[in-house]
Amino acid sequence: MSTGLWVLAAAVVVAIAAGLVLRARNGKVRVAKDSAALPAEVLAVLDGDVTLVMFTTQFCANCKYTRPVLRELAEHTDGIAYAEIDLTDQPELAKQVSVLSTPTTLAVGADGTELLRVGGVPERDELLQNLRPHLR
Repeated sequence: MSTGLWVLAAAVVVAIAAGLVLRARNGKVRVAKDSAALPAEVLAVLDGDVTLVMFTTQFCANCKYTRPVLRELAEHTDGIAYAEIDLTDQPELAKQVSVLSTPTTLAVGADGTELLRVGGVPERDELLQNLRPHLR
């Protein structure tokens, strides 16, 4: 087998592994790693004990699946609010909040602290379970 084929085979294996890792992380709730100050654009939309802030773009395919999950949680759970921020023309804001893909949802406490983060379409029950300790 030639060196070129070995390199190609290795690249395919790496690509498959990366795809599996990304798929496993999609929609999973992650606890915020740090409590860096959020930008004013995010703080301006806070309302309630916890605000679910969905970051979207004009071309976000999965946002249409995420939006109803978040809206339903906000409408039927005391203390949870929902807001949406379009990053289409705000790449600097995306960088400030470390959003690499949309939809990305931040759960932000009333004090402006990022509590949780979800990349992709969240599982409703998992998200609610992780939010409960932050609700009054």
